[in-house]
Order: sequence, then structure tokens, then C-alpha cells
Amino acid sequence: MLYHLSNLLKFKYGFLNIFHYVSVRVIAALLTSIILSFMFGDWFIDKSKKSFRSKVREWIPDSHQSKNDTPTMGGLFILMVFVINLLLWCDLTSPVVWLFSLGTLGFGLIGFLDDWKKIKFNKGISAKLKFRLQLLVATLFSLGWYFFLKPDTHLCVPFFKKINPDLGFLIIPWAIFIIIGTSNAVNLTDGLDGLAAGPLMFNFATYAIIAYLAGHKYFAQYLYIPYVGSSDLSVLVATLIGALLGFLWYNTYPAQIFMGDVGSIAMGAALAFVALMTKQELLLPISGGIFVLEAASVIIQVISYKLLGRRVFKMAPIHHHYELMGWNEAKITVRFWIISIILSLLTLLTLKIR
Repeated sequence: MLYHLSNLLKFKYGFLNIFHYVSVRVIAALLTSIILSFMFGDWFIDKSKKSFRSKVREWIPDSHQSKNDTPTMGGLFILMVFVINLLLWCDLTSPVVWLFSLGTLGFGLIGFLDDWKKIKFNKGISAKLKFRLQLLVATLFSLGWYFFLKPDTHLCVPFFKKINPDLGFLIIPWAIFIIIGTSNAVNLTDGLDGLAAGPLMFNFATYAIIAYLAGHKYFAQYLYIPYVGSSDLSVLVATLIGALLGFLWYNTYPAQIFMGDVGSIAMGAALAFVALMTKQELLLPISGGIFVLEAASVIIQVISYKLLGRRVFKMAPIHHHYELMGWNEAKITVRFWIISIILSLLTLLTLKIR
């Protein structure tokens, strides 16, 4: 809105031309998201206490029983802030903006249905139905990305500037796999106060930088990364960073509100979207190492129990394992954040090592 308004009035008011600089819109989007979160966060929590009271999940440490009746669906607030800011600061004629936004909101709707059913009936939608809905939205996104944006179908392999296998049409199932995998990995991580929000911010910050670089031909050519042709992707990601930072103000231990599936599933999908659209999805296992660890711990636990009849971890995902070892919840969260920061810096380093 402000971006398009500046187009109309820039000849009369020259200073409005500043809104055409991507760096300005990135910072503005981030700050506006934080300000909106602070302005309306308490209001949303008060409303959530009446309608969105949560029940703790099954198969978690007994210490979590004290969190019963804490309001959930904080992810709905994150998405509301995201939508307001994309309308303010993004180029609404860009198909990148619409594809990214509709995909994120589509996954948010899946999480909303799951959360709502948990609140009303103490049990969310079935795993099979959730997977089918994720598959549907991921497929629609992937088809839209392939046919409308026509991305480069070559795989960008970290550390190697001349190894770029062409996936061709197979980029569609590849994208679906990345989207569903990342979405569920983030969802599994969201088990402690602030545990998912922190690594998500660091990952989004990493990919915001990558999106900014990939949106400029000179930087893209210099770093041997694919030129994506749209800098608005970095503005979109900045809105999510600001919204998550504002949400963390209320979600940090002890949490006043939980993110819920509406947030974790949508944010995981959004992370996958920006990784795919910048052609740097193979960096996700590095930057999102915490999410990979959480998902891998669940997979290992299930396989070990089914094949060997014993558990590798005291409880999965792995953050509950450390809880049962006696670690304080805040200590687990902050240490996982530190690891995530290190991994994000290593990810940025790989851009030069090619």
C-alpha cells in the first residue's frame, strides 16, 4: 500500500522515493511488525484466554501440566501481523508475494483446524488428514511456482559452483518433500516456551539476507548463486522476523501464549518456501539443524522402539529428553538458540565457499 502510494506521489513528494529501496522496506517491515505486536499483543492474549485455552499434549513430562489453560493460537496473531505488513510494504503486483503469502496462509489454515479441534474436542485432526491437507497445499504451491514463476530447475549444491544437476519436472515432488518435511520438523520443535520462535527468527534472518543477495544480479553473480529476480521476498521474510520477535515477547518462559500448530506449521512452510524460491534449499539442513535434530530424534525413537523394543531417548522430541535429564526449560531453549545462531552463521559462510 505504502509502496504503491509512493509510486503515485513520488513526483510531487520526492522523499517518498525512499520506499523503493528494498533495504528501507525490509527494515520498515520488520519494525512495523514489532510495533504492531507490542500494540495489540496483550489484547490478543486477553481474547485468546476466552476462546483459545489449550490443553497440554499427551506423552510429555509431568512438569508441563502447570501449562494447562495457557492460551494458544499465537500463530494466528503472527499471521495477522504478517498480512498487514505485506499489504503495507510489498509490491502487490508481484506473483512472488502472492504465491508466498497464499502458501503460508494455506498451511496456517491447516494448523488452525488442528488447534481448533484440540480446543473443542481435546483431540486434533488425524495425522492422515493433516498430511493429506499439507500435501494438497504443498502441491498447489509447487505447481504455481513451477508454471507461473518458471524457476531455474537446476539444483544449487553448497560448496560446489559447477555441480548443478537439472531436476526438470521432478522439482515439483522435490519441493513438496522439502515443504512438508520442514513444516513438520518445526511443528515438532514447538514444545517449549520460545523454543521454535528463536531458531525460526535466526533461520528467517539468514534467508532474508540470501533473498536480498539473490534479488540483485551483481551480488548473485559474484557469489555464484541463482538470481531470483524479486527482492520483495526479503521484505516478506522481514515481516515474519518482526512478527516472531514481537510474539517472543509474550512467548518467552514462562509463556503467556503458545504458538500452536497454526503458527508452527505455517512458519515451517514459509521457511521452506523462501529456501526453495532462493534456490538454497540444500542449506536448510545446516541453518535449520535444530529442526532436523528434533525430527530425527522422533524418527530414531519410533524405529528403535518398533524394531528393537527399546527407546534411544528418555522421551522424544529430544528437548523432552533433556528435560527428563533435569535440565531447566529455559536452559534448553537458550542453548538450542545458541546452536541455531552458530548454524545460521555457518550457512551464510557457505555462500562464499564455492
